[in-house]
Amino acid sequence: MPPTITDNQSHDFKAHYDCAHRSSLQDDETDDAYVKKITRYSDGTVKLRNSNIELMDQDILYHLALGSESHDLQEMFGDVKFVCMGGTPKRMENFAHFIMNEIGYKLPAGTQLQDISAYSYRYSMYKVGPVLCVSHGMGTPSVSILMHEMIKLMYHAKCKDPVFIRIGTCGGVGVEGGTVIITEDALDGQLRNSHEFTILGETIHRPAKLDKKLARELKALATADDPYDTIIGKTLCTNDFYEGQGRLDGAFCEFSENDKMAYLEKLRDNGVVNIEMESTIFAALTHHAGIKAAVVCVALLNRLNGDQVNAPKEVMHEWQQRPQILVARYIRKVLSHNGQLKSLFGHQGSIKSPRRFKLVQQESQAHE
Repeated sequence: MPPTITDNQSHDFKAHYDCAHRSSLQDDETDDAYVKKITRYSDGTVKLRNSNIELMDQDILYHLALGSESHDLQEMFGDVKFVCMGGTPKRMENFAHFIMNEIGYKLPAGTQLQDISAYSYRYSMYKVGPVLCVSHGMGTPSVSILMHEMIKLMYHAKCKDPVFIRIGTCGGVGVEGGTVIITEDALDGQLRNSHEFTILGETIHRPAKLDKKLARELKALATADDPYDTIIGKTLCTNDFYEGQGRLDGAFCEFSENDKMAYLEKLRDNGVVNIEMESTIFAALTHHAGIKAAVVCVALLNRLNGDQVNAPKEVMHEWQQRPQILVARYIRKVLSHNGQLKSLFGHQGSIKSPRRFKLVQQESQAHE
């Protein structure tokens, strides 16, 4: 039988998170300083908020097909400065090729970009010098799994102050299709700026905080020559695509069009400019890990005008490139400021133990 949680243990756990929640209500500057203190070593490398990892013989990142002893993670990923995430493997493969040209990254002769996590059959990952391009799937559960393992990867690789950016698509609220939207605050279905977790049977909330300075830096990189608008606003994160977003075209619908429109107008009145399904978990886990993060999406439609995405395929393809262009400008700016914008030669993989490497592949393929 699985171990049970005693009343005292449950009380202690709840008390711990009640305390953590009260701490999260402190002013932003104090809270951010506290988070940074407990999530960074003195040299700026990522520190985990889980002492159990240090006691493990090997930490297998099942869903990435990587392991702390089967792979030399510091050699492979120690130079990573940016982790860019998006929904589908194809989108992130395309972004990997795009960013490779944008930053002047050169692959060694006779090589090509490889999906580092191909043996996981779950997520795809491409490394382009200091940029990791990773698919996160759809919805908060998929993002949560990836985020845990990506944060642990940053720890094992001894990455210094990485920046995480989610690049995605969304539905606009009073915003036309093709508009690039940078998230200021990520809100859940009840318009709370937090993400709800159930841990050991207890419900807790973690602040879904993104880096507002980073959002402003990204917004400043939009130009008057861009043939589309780039805005900053609040993002609603829902648990599903249909009923949770007030759509009339799902398999089930028990509300009227008037109900839907009243809800969307309420969202707009509260400063919400777009709807998607990943931002609160992304924001909550990056903030909890002390990692600077941003969400940049493009609207595929204005939900005030309808529910279905019916823009032509070639139009949507061009729209989806717009957030990538903005993020690429930011990466180029940072690398240029640091004197790193030059031809880069990276490592596509380093195996410490062939035997453990094979075991990790087998574990990732078998783990459901």
